[in-house]
Amino acid sequence: MKAIWNHKVIAESNDTVVVEDNHYFPHDSIKEDFFTLSDSKSVCPWKGTASYYNINVDGKENIDGAWFYPEPKEEAKHIQNRVAFWKGVEITE
Repeated sequence: MKAIWNHKVIAESNDTVVVEDNHYFPHDSIKEDFFTLSDSKSVCPWKGTASYYNINVDGKENIDGAWFYPEPKEEAKHIQNRVAFWKGVEITE
């Protein structure tokens, strides 16, 4: 699977986990040069507190375009150390 934004592959892995129609990529599969940590947080009742990344590609910024759960609840431990995408990020095979 590939995560593409602004015509660039920002993550690639054959080992994604699908939860609620979102592909969670292994953290080490993201191309870190495109990501900066955001101050944003959100809470999911069963997954826990999510943190976000801003995605920066060729001068364009996608605010909070990726998220992850640094310390997921027990029910979501299988997505620990994984990153998911939205806000226009295309997921393809």
